[in-house]
Amino acid sequence: MKKLLQLLCISLFFVFGIFAFTNQNDNSEDWPAYLGGPEMNHYSSLDQINRSNVSRLEVAWQYNTLDSGVFQCNPIIIKGVLYGISAAGNVFALNGATGEEKWRFNPDTIKRFLVNRGVTYWEDGEDKRILCSYDQWLYALDAKTGKPVKEFGNNGRVSLKSGLGKPEALEKKYLMSRTPGTIYKDLLIMPTVMMESAGAAPGFIQAFNVRTGKIAWVFHTIPLPGEFGYDTWPADVHEKGIVGGANNWTGMAIDNKRGIVYAPTGAAAPDFFGGSRKGANLFSSTLLALDVNTGKRIWHYQFVRHDIWDRDIPSPPNLMTIKRNGKSIDVVAQFTKSGHVFVFDRATGEPVFPIREVAVPKSPVAEEEAWPTQPLPVMPAPVSRNLITESDLNTASPDYDSLLQVFRGTVKGIFQPLSDKPTLVVPGLNGGAEWGGAAADKDGILYVNSNEVPWIVTIKSNTGLGEMSRGQAMYVQNCSPCHGVDKFGNPASGFPALSTIKNKLKKSEVHEIIGSGQGKMPGFPQISEEDRKAISNYLFDEESEKDKLASAKNVFGAVEPWDLKGYSKFLDSNGDPGIKPPWGILTAVDLNTGLHKWQVPLGDVKKYKDQGIKTGTENYGGPIVTASGLLFIAASKDAKFRVFDKQNGKLLWEADLPTAGYATPSTYMVNGVQYVVVACGGTRLGADKGDYVVAFKLRK
Repeated sequence: MKKLLQLLCISLFFVFGIFAFTNQNDNSEDWPAYLGGPEMNHYSSLDQINRSNVSRLEVAWQYNTLDSGVFQCNPIIIKGVLYGISAAGNVFALNGATGEEKWRFNPDTIKRFLVNRGVTYWEDGEDKRILCSYDQWLYALDAKTGKPVKEFGNNGRVSLKSGLGKPEALEKKYLMSRTPGTIYKDLLIMPTVMMESAGAAPGFIQAFNVRTGKIAWVFHTIPLPGEFGYDTWPADVHEKGIVGGANNWTGMAIDNKRGIVYAPTGAAAPDFFGGSRKGANLFSSTLLALDVNTGKRIWHYQFVRHDIWDRDIPSPPNLMTIKRNGKSIDVVAQFTKSGHVFVFDRATGEPVFPIREVAVPKSPVAEEEAWPTQPLPVMPAPVSRNLITESDLNTASPDYDSLLQVFRGTVKGIFQPLSDKPTLVVPGLNGGAEWGGAAADKDGILYVNSNEVPWIVTIKSNTGLGEMSRGQAMYVQNCSPCHGVDKFGNPASGFPALSTIKNKLKKSEVHEIIGSGQGKMPGFPQISEEDRKAISNYLFDEESEKDKLASAKNVFGAVEPWDLKGYSKFLDSNGDPGIKPPWGILTAVDLNTGLHKWQVPLGDVKKYKDQGIKTGTENYGGPIVTASGLLFIAASKDAKFRVFDKQNGKLLWEADLPTAGYATPSTYMVNGVQYVVVACGGTRLGADKGDYVVAFKLRK
C-alpha cells in the first residue's frame, strides 16, 4: 500500500509538473515570433474576437515611431510587451495594453530607411534578448532595457558577412537583412539581402550562436567545389566573383520536432541575365530542407531552373498537417510569385500533388541559355492569372486603345525569356503571392492575398557601358531600373522622372537621399560616398573632366553583356491596371483536396466601387487567422483594415487606417483583453507616408 501511494504521488507530481511546465511556457496569449511562430502560419488560438462581436472593434491605442516611410513590421508580443522596428531601423518596446513606449534603440546617428520587417525574441531564464539587424549588422539587445548585450560579438553586434568568406573579398559587397531571423534553441538562422547585379555578395545561409554571436554553421547556396550542386554552375563561378545572391531573404520555417529548417531562396545575381552562370544554378529559387543543428542538406526542390526572371521565392513556407486519402500528412507548403503553391512531405520532400515539366522558349539573346523546361504543379490551381489575352484588357479604362497597342507590342508567355523587346510578365515581378505570405489554420486551409498586375520588363545590351562616365554608369546600374535609362521615370508606376530633378531639389539633398532613402525609395548605403557624388553630378549635369574620364571600365572592371533596362507596371493614365479586375485577391486553398475553397477581391477603387464593381487593389503584407474563424488583413491600397469569415470569404468588418498598412498584423492578449495590431507606413502605391502602429480591441 505504501509503495502504491508512493507511485501515485510520483505520477501526480509528474503530471502536474508537466502541466506547470506547459503553462509556464504557454505563449497562446502572445505573438512570440515573426508571423506568429516557427511554422510561419500567421495563426493564433485566441478567440475573444469572433463573428458575433467583431463589429464592436475600435481603436485601442496608436503609437507614432517618428520615422515615416516603408514600414512593414510584423510586431512580436511577449508577456504584454510589444517589440517592433521602425522604417528607419529604430527598435522599440511598448506596453501592449496602452502603446506607451518602454524603451527605444537607435543603431545609427544617421537615419537610413532600409526596410525591416521585425525582430526576434530569445530567452534563457533571466537572460532575455531581442535580436535585430540594421545595415550589415546583427544586434543583440537586452529585452528589458533595449541596451546592447556586451557579451554578444563586439559590444553587442556582429557582421552579417561573418560566414561568407574572406573579409577582403567582401569589403565592397553590400549585404543586410530585411526579415527577422528564426530561433532554434541557441541558434539564430539569418535571412539576408544583397545587390541583385553582377558582383553581388553570395547568399549563403548562416546560423549564429545567440549567446556569443559566433558562426555555428554555414550552408553554401552557391556550392563550393566538391559540394552537391557545384556542377550546376560554371566551374569558375567563385573565382570570377561576378555571381552572387541565391539568398534566403524571406525568413524560414522550423519543424522543432524533426529539427529541420525550411529555407526558400531567391534568384542568383545578376537577376535578369544568366550568361555568366549557365546551368540550372542550385540552390537558387529553391526550397531547402536543412538539418537545423548542422546546416546539412536533407532534401531540396528547385522551383525555377536558371532563374532569369527574378522569380525568387517571395515568402516563408507554411508547416501544416493535412488529410489525404484518409491519412494525416505533415507538409511544407510554398507559394511562388506566379501564384502557384507547391506542397511537399516535410520529412522526405515528396510532392503531395503531381508536378509537370513545361517546355519553355529559348532565349533570343545569343549569350543566354534559358533552361528548356520549368516545373508547375497540376494542383492546386494558381491564385493569380499567369496568361492574359486581348479579351482580358480593361475595356472600362479611358486608355483602352493605348493599352491594346502596348499589349500588342509586347512578347508574352509564361517563362518567356527576356530581351530588348518589351516582355509582359504575368503576374508582375512582385507577384502573385508576395512577401506577406499565407496564413494557415488547423483544418489544412491556406489563406493568401495576391496581386493581379502585369509588368513590362526589358533588358538592354551593355555595349558602350564601359565608355560611360562614372556617374552615368553608376546611375544606369543602380537607378535606371526604376527611373529609366533616359531619366524620364514611370510616374504611373510611382517612379518619378529625374531629368528635371535639379529644378526641385538641391544636389546635397539628392546626395543624402541616395544613401538614406526617402518615401518609397530605400537607402543605398552600399553606394560609396564617391559614387553618390558621381551620380549627383550626373543628374545635375555638373560632371567634371575627372568624372567623365573615370569610365565604367575603371569602376566595374568586367561588364556583363546584358543588364536590366527597366520595368514598369501595365497601367493606364489613372494608375489603374490595364487588365480587367480583380487586381487584388484573397484566396482560400484547401490542401486536403487541392481545390480553391473561395476567392474574393481584396480592396476597392472608389470610382469603380461607386459603379458597383469590386476591383480589388494591389496589396502588400499578409493575413492572420484566429481560432474563432476570422481573417484579419490590411495590405490593400485603399488603406482599410478588414476582417473576413474564413469559411466563405464574407466581409464581416472594415475600418479606415491613418494610411495604408502594408504589413502583416499581429494579435495577442493582455489582462484578459485581445488586441489586433498593424503597422501603417503607407508610402507605396501613392498612399500617404505614415509612422503609425494602430491597435484594436472590442468596445465594451
